[in-house]
Amino acid sequence: MSHLLSTAPSLSTHALLAQCRRLFLQGLEKQVSIGIHDFERAAPQRMRFDIDLYVPLGATTPSADALHEVVDYDFVREAVQREVTRGHIALQETLCDAVMQALLAHPQVVAARVATSKPDVYPDCEAVGVEVFTIKPNAAELLFHPS
Repeated sequence: MSHLLSTAPSLSTHALLAQCRRLFLQGLEKQVSIGIHDFERAAPQRMRFDIDLYVPLGATTPSADALHEVVDYDFVREAVQREVTRGHIALQETLCDAVMQALLAHPQVVAARVATSKPDVYPDCEAVGVEVFTIKPNAAELLFHPS
């Protein structure tokens, strides 16, 4: 699966994202049953999630200063929570991709970046992790021809 999907031959990623607002959650921590090593299977471990969402600037610029006019941060937290409670996950890549798919399911999300890390796996490094970035195949349509 390609994580950087083609959106339109004539539009660069930069041009698309320039039409977006970036929402982010940094340092969301969850206890997750994840890993392939025996010591990882013994108990849930701390994971960190850093997430960026790209949403159409025009469609998410509030005029009434009301929550329904924007993408709610609770949506992101709930998507992560759903994915981490589905049962044991062997690979961070699997979890990272599942969170990405849940986020891209939101109709106003044009692109997203999801980074996961496990800070407590090895004593000689800060963390081990995975990051993916995906643009919806119909990003240009969502940005320039919203329904």
